[in-house]
Amino acid sequence: MTSFKDRSLPSSPSTRSGRVVALCGGVGGAKLALGLETIIDAGQLVIVVNTGDDFELLGLRISPDLDTVLYNLAGLSDQARGWGRANETWNFMAALKEFGGESWFSLGDRDLALHVERTRRLHAGETLTGIMRDMARRTGISAELLPMTDEPVRTIVHTVEGDLPFQHYFVKHGCAPAVTGISFSGADDATANPTLMRALADPELTAVVICPSNPFLSIDPILAVPGVRAALQRTAARVIVVSPIVGGQAVKGPTAKIMNELGLSVTSDTIAAHYAGLVDGIVIDSSDAADAASLDIPVHVTQTLMRSAEDKRNLARAVLAFASSMDETPAAAARLTGSTR
Repeated sequence: MTSFKDRSLPSSPSTRSGRVVALCGGVGGAKLALGLETIIDAGQLVIVVNTGDDFELLGLRISPDLDTVLYNLAGLSDQARGWGRANETWNFMAALKEFGGESWFSLGDRDLALHVERTRRLHAGETLTGIMRDMARRTGISAELLPMTDEPVRTIVHTVEGDLPFQHYFVKHGCAPAVTGISFSGADDATANPTLMRALADPELTAVVICPSNPFLSIDPILAVPGVRAALQRTAARVIVVSPIVGGQAVKGPTAKIMNELGLSVTSDTIAAHYAGLVDGIVIDSSDAADAASLDIPVHVTQTLMRSAEDKRNLARAVLAFASSMDETPAAAARLTGSTR
């Protein structure tokens, strides 16, 4: 089978043996996921992606975070925009607008193919897990790329202007309304992806990486699915979070804005506190090195800003090496007692 993949990140020997689970959302998470895929042996990386951003538009099932990770790992993403496919055209959207169609969310001509085929297969009775597993195989991705659940979970952003489905808040309103809270409709009735749950229970699992995605919009929907939080607390592997904060700011997206509106300081301390009881260590950017002294969990300071292909791979190596270097205290026991130092 001809692979789609033609990337600037050549494969290299794995940093450590065993399986790795990565939890991620969109652009920032996709960058580290790509770095991890290039240094971990084929079949050993499980990437579980937020589907709280999913929605229906023009009769199509859109999965923005899953598609961002898929396109990044397949070498198809538009690096300048950070989302969508490279070499995209917009004839469909232009024609749709002429006829008065709903055009606030842009769907590129190439991108449409994925949405149409995914929707067709969902209507035929296939699961989102099965479809994305097949899409990953067809595009030459060696990692297992999975949605957090096959049931619908929808992120609702509560704002001073009312409750907004995530894409309406993020795209239609440009993140402008002040946020007062966030909830995840359908999460209580969802079933966590069985592959994720098996991986977290695997005694051979070597690390769980929480990618530098928005904690509130990208990672919390995954943690809201019943059983995931408890499975993270029980896993024998080290759980490492990479802070999305660099120099007191979010690299991309509304993370810092939301933190400010919720009365939270935009610091690594806040990120660590958000994941208290779930993680064994945190990786922070060199520009935030001064925060390390106030953190109550082990910290690794390195460059987390991923501008280049090599940056992605270097950060992936650093995260896995950090997990591997931690002491011999049983990970789950340490998380539950708070004795990870």
